[in-house]
Amino acid sequence: MPISKAIAASIYGIANGLWPIGYIVIMAVWLYKIAVKTGKFDIIRGSIANISEDQRLQLLLIGFSFNAFLEGAAGFGVPIAISAALLAELGFHPLKAAALCLIANAASGAFGAIGIPVIVGAQMGDLSPIALSRTLAWILPFITFLIPFLLVFILDKWKGIKETLPALLVVSGSYTIVQTLTIIVFGPELANVLAALVSMGALALFLRKWQPSHIYRVNQDGEVVEKSPYSLKEIISAWSPFYILTVIVIIWSLPGFKALFAEGGALHKTTLLFKVPFLHGEVVKTPPVAPTQTALDAIFKLDLVSATGTAILLAALLTVMFSKNMALAEGIQSLKETGKELFIPVLTICLIMGFANLANYAGLSSTIGLALAKTGDAFPFVSPLLGWLGVFITGSVVSNNALFGHLQVVTGSQIGTSSSLLLAANTSGGVMGKLISPQSIAIATAAVQETGKESNLFKMTIYYSLILLLFVGVWTYVLSVVGI
Repeated sequence: MPISKAIAASIYGIANGLWPIGYIVIMAVWLYKIAVKTGKFDIIRGSIANISEDQRLQLLLIGFSFNAFLEGAAGFGVPIAISAALLAELGFHPLKAAALCLIANAASGAFGAIGIPVIVGAQMGDLSPIALSRTLAWILPFITFLIPFLLVFILDKWKGIKETLPALLVVSGSYTIVQTLTIIVFGPELANVLAALVSMGALALFLRKWQPSHIYRVNQDGEVVEKSPYSLKEIISAWSPFYILTVIVIIWSLPGFKALFAEGGALHKTTLLFKVPFLHGEVVKTPPVAPTQTALDAIFKLDLVSATGTAILLAALLTVMFSKNMALAEGIQSLKETGKELFIPVLTICLIMGFANLANYAGLSSTIGLALAKTGDAFPFVSPLLGWLGVFITGSVVSNNALFGHLQVVTGSQIGTSSSLLLAANTSGGVMGKLISPQSIAIATAAVQETGKESNLFKMTIYYSLILLLFVGVWTYVLSVVGI
């Protein structure tokens, strides 16, 4: 590949890493930090911990639903760190709390913060995010529904499932139904936030009328964490940044709103398109990668208003404006701090996107895809394994989809399997890799102050990671056979 085209492809990838991905990441974490700095997050955390003294129910509320909420609102290690630390504070064994939160993250990790992993995967496969989301709806609901049962089983075996079965059905049912409907109707952006809010609310209301006959605690003689009651008004106010976020992102997802930015729409001039010099139309796909010779487009899209990051920005600004505890200047200072803290993570994403783009335009991904196509009809079973390995190596479903997304598409085109299905398998398999990713394990052990015991935590999660990976592989193969 000529050096000019190689540089152009890398810069194009880096630019895509900054916009829209880096933009979404920074805005999402900024909104989360606003909630922390204004004291809203303390109320959110306390109100959840106060709902029940039964640690199996606390696990469902914090380890599962709250974990998923944080994954959708911030991602990038925040959910595992905070939920594991909170469970440890409530009396859970620290390493077990970390393991449970890693396993629980299998229900939400595919969609990450505001759908970034799916957005990147779709970008690598030339699909719309909602198309990939709808394919994920064929794979993930089964896992999502079973995860709460698995968590309670790990904590208290079959006895725990029997004693908390009504609560399990409420959490699993509400979360799975809402997440599935969200990804089918709206796309990936609110998959975690909406499902988590509904499941937490449903369980909280249910527990006002029902409690298990036996209150389970890991250490029956241990001290119960003192409750800090909050009024309904305080709780509603604390959750307000995320209600606002939900409403705005839903508006951004509506066809009528999107039409404003289409060609001829009232706001179409806010979307800027730049043809990448030395690359646009100058790299050609040839058989067998494409049916005929096809010149590849390389157009950078700068959607200033319609980007999901702008929706989050608006939610953050509204939160600051209506907050009594934060002036606008403090909010802007918080944004600067967020940018500094996320410099390395965003830079990493940009560099990985740059390499992925180079691999795609240089034909590296296509060459590997052609080689993998030799596995034939067995490849859908192997497909999730690539995602699993990708996340184990990189620590991120986003990076995994950037690296292996196009490869999955090329392989699918050669063996006659839906590229959307293989991208979904790559994403789903990647989520199972998060359970044993060195990055995730390091974050979890540090959060519960057990640094140095990473190998112990790895041993606690590897079995479940492999079992879930096997399920994804078998189910992907079945879906490929029936033609999904």
